[in-house]
Amino acid sequence: MAATSLGLDDVIAAETTLSHVDGEAGRLIVRGFDLEELAGRSSYEAVLALLWDGLAPERLDERGLRAALGQARVRAFALGQPLFGQADGLSPVEGLRLLLSGLPDVETTPHHLLAVGAVPVFAAALDRRRRGQPPVGPDPMRGQSEDFLRMLRGTPAPANEAQALDTYLVTVMDHGLNASTFTARVIASTRAGMFSAVVGALCALKGPLHGGAPGPVLDMLDAIGTPDNIEPWLDHALDDGERMMGFGHRVYRVRDPRADVLKQVALALRGGDNRIRFAEQVEAAVLRLLAKRKQSRRLDTNVEFYTALVLEALALPREIFTNVFALGRVGGWTAHVLEQTRSGRLIRPQSRYVGPLPRRAA
Repeated sequence: MAATSLGLDDVIAAETTLSHVDGEAGRLIVRGFDLEELAGRSSYEAVLALLWDGLAPERLDERGLRAALGQARVRAFALGQPLFGQADGLSPVEGLRLLLSGLPDVETTPHHLLAVGAVPVFAAALDRRRRGQPPVGPDPMRGQSEDFLRMLRGTPAPANEAQALDTYLVTVMDHGLNASTFTARVIASTRAGMFSAVVGALCALKGPLHGGAPGPVLDMLDAIGTPDNIEPWLDHALDDGERMMGFGHRVYRVRDPRADVLKQVALALRGGDNRIRFAEQVEAAVLRLLAKRKQSRRLDTNVEFYTALVLEALALPREIFTNVFALGRVGGWTAHVLEQTRSGRLIRPQSRYVGPLPRRAA
């Protein structure tokens, strides 16, 4: 009888050309490139074109994809505008779920383009309504990151901030068969369609064990408060068995390479009205204490720690952090849906029954 893996650890459920996570070496490969070769050097559109290459029906380079996504954002705004009010009172991720669910399967815009274009449009509109401001329509001439910040704020973003967000989106775009991506592939294998797969993936991302960690990193920094309180607070938290938010990872046994990329982004944003220097002091103290107390397992900085700092430095509300994560990850979801659809195979694993057996009649 086959062995059971309750969390599907070490179970190969798909073959993919999209990304590979090497947890032992601390390496993330995206379509033949180390993450460090792409993040900060290639735009969101360039990396998305790389992911979609050979999978999407159209072949678009960076420039062509930038134009196509601009038009997709315009179409998404037109489709979503009548529904924006229905999301009032919902949390940001619940509102995004509702609006994505409203995208019609009969839509003629290529669904992978529309799904990727819709997330920044809907996320920005939802947050503006939450703050009592009218949604701002997209500018199809701008790049995805630049236009999202403009739609969110109502004014153009400085170039360095648009670049910082762009690097973040590239960094989190695809990451192996994580929970939300696996969900997208399972739904795609039923031929339910692109929008259904993306909505299902977002529902998985909503869970605090997957997409909800950056906010609690800031909560931890809030609780620590001052440099003098770092060591006492951490000692007390570790004595109580609390988890250090932003440290340790299910797959990586060494440092998360995405953390290194985003640390460089944070360094470029450091200064002014942010607390990146303070967070660096916290990181150093946490790593020192974890190395002393958890000698049997290396717990290093993960992507959530510097994600929190970068998004906070960009003045993004922590309530929308999961939606901003989705803004990056939707590129990977759509690529996996396209790849899974090509395979034509329904994903249908087995389970091991451990319940009672029927009683035989005497």
